[in-house]
Amino acid sequence: MSRVFFAGDLDAAAAWWRVYRKDGVALGFTTHDRDLWFDGLLHRAAPGMLPSAVRRSIGFEDDESEVEGALTHDSIRAEDLAAGLFDEARVLSGIVDWETLERAQLYGGSIGSIAQEAGGFSAQLRSAKADLDVDPVPVSSPTCRARFCGPGCALSSIAFEREAHVQAVDQSRNRLTLDIADHRPYALGELRTTEGPQTGVTMRIIAASTDGMTLDRPLHPDTATGLRVRIREGCDRTIATCASRFDNAANFRGEPFLPGNDLLTQYPQPR
Repeated sequence: MSRVFFAGDLDAAAAWWRVYRKDGVALGFTTHDRDLWFDGLLHRAAPGMLPSAVRRSIGFEDDESEVEGALTHDSIRAEDLAAGLFDEARVLSGIVDWETLERAQLYGGSIGSIAQEAGGFSAQLRSAKADLDVDPVPVSSPTCRARFCGPGCALSSIAFEREAHVQAVDQSRNRLTLDIADHRPYALGELRTTEGPQTGVTMRIIAASTDGMTLDRPLHPDTATGLRVRIREGCDRTIATCASRFDNAANFRGEPFLPGNDLLTQYPQPR
């Protein structure tokens, strides 16, 4: 960056930030009073939206930030926030000279949590250093620590995924019925929409029966029958399921036969 901002008493500077959602939508905003076009993206003037101060440190702690605003902008709607379209979206922010469009990036991270209240919203941002806040030493547990079909599990996700279509939508119970014979193997699995209003959003399947499945996040009001989705089977992470259903006990990442804390509280009883 050759430009030095705020070197004089007056400066034509404005803040900008971008949101890259998982469904492929990219949104740009600026605190300037008119729209600005740079880096191939239109940054819309966003009155009522305010990013907080950016703190950058040399330590490993997360450099948190925040953005607040009113639900008045066409690009950020309450139904989209509720549907999870902005969850874990990548966020970049910085400063731009609105006359010459010289610019600098000051922050990069992702959206951690979103809260809505009184017609507005606030989004907590996590910097890239948040990925370092992981304990490298695994904690013993009777269930498997590995993500199903993830690192350590050694199973291929392709063998347990399939494409399906929505046959029925129950908005009141947040429930879908797909064109498959039995939904039960997909309990605790994942569903990812490949078209429609929640394209690219991955949802957890918290319960499933023979004729439907319940999801962990609200369905978009425009969710309709016929939409394509991709579903993956689930696993309850027990040694019994790993051995009998998936024949994968050799890769079980847990200690199912380790005595629990209740053993320490036991004492001899007279006969």
